[in-house]
Amino acid sequence: MKKRPTLVVDHSALRENMSMVTGWCRDAGIDVAGVVKATTGMASVALDYESCGARWIASSRLEQLARVKDAGVKVPLLMIRVPMISELDEMVRICDYSLQSELDTLKALERAALSAGVTHNVILMADLGDLREGCFEKEELVDLAKYVEDRLDGIHLAGIGTNLGCVGSVKPTEEKMLMLADRAEAVEQAIGRPLEIVSGGATSSLMPLFDGVMPPKINMLRIGAIVFCGPNEDLFTCYGRQEVSEMRDDAFVLEAEVIETNTKPTHPIGELGVDAFGKKAVYTDRGRRRRAILAIGRADYGDIDDLIPQLEGSEVTMASGDHTILDIEDCKEILRVGDIVRFKLKYSAILRLTASENVTIEERN
Repeated sequence: MKKRPTLVVDHSALRENMSMVTGWCRDAGIDVAGVVKATTGMASVALDYESCGARWIASSRLEQLARVKDAGVKVPLLMIRVPMISELDEMVRICDYSLQSELDTLKALERAALSAGVTHNVILMADLGDLREGCFEKEELVDLAKYVEDRLDGIHLAGIGTNLGCVGSVKPTEEKMLMLADRAEAVEQAIGRPLEIVSGGATSSLMPLFDGVMPPKINMLRIGAIVFCGPNEDLFTCYGRQEVSEMRDDAFVLEAEVIETNTKPTHPIGELGVDAFGKKAVYTDRGRRRRAILAIGRADYGDIDDLIPQLEGSEVTMASGDHTILDIEDCKEILRVGDIVRFKLKYSAILRLTASENVTIEERN
């Protein structure tokens, strides 16, 4: 008997999405770094990316990139979280490229690379207003690039990059892309040679590509979310991008088992405090309704809003760490204990489910 809950990974759907994205980027003169962090570094997903034309495989976690390396992926590996000094010795053995922003880290990286007998490639990050990593002033970035180019043996300055639409929700507009291109040109003038890489951001930076305003200087994007979620990805749902409407939204599907069905009130009864996560929840009284409890919870997938029920008429209403409550009053289908309910998923749910030891992963080619 299959162990539940199960996360079903459809590699055929993934490859369809990957081929679509790499095709869009290739037509615009852009190479793709395939990001596997949302899948907890599944090596099979990295191999899919490689087969679909990704030039790099990327993650923010070294243990994931080590798993990819052990699987025999041949394209270069890119660390997309600025590394800790304490992990540099390990990083230079695993990764070919990394994002960098701190001079002290770069100096330590030089020592680690020389000790390992390798040349490590770096992409210096520019903060264009999203307020994550990177040099905020153009002059600061140019000075850092000049220092790496002239004074750090064992490190190759491969390029510069930026991150947008992450911690600060800043949109990757034409203006932001032109700012990055301008910084790249300033660095090239300072070091006296062209950069191989100008990395314009992640999935959100497909928007200027679709709008036809991506500067020719931008030649790399780090893509993950849209490949895994397709039209379910909030970013593209929010901005109504028609370009992704033909992408598959079923590459990752959660299957959860019903452990109880009953008719109960929809508003808790008694003096209310906080829920299992210490939050004061707001409840709507809809009277007594039939509902099902599923044997999976927020400890596995995070936020109930990241689950998209496939059972017509059902709605996820609340959850604890180990239980999910599904309103089934308006369902034509009658659910019983032992039945399976399926959900399509948003990015954050995939990120958590692939890391949950309570979830079985079933891969289909």
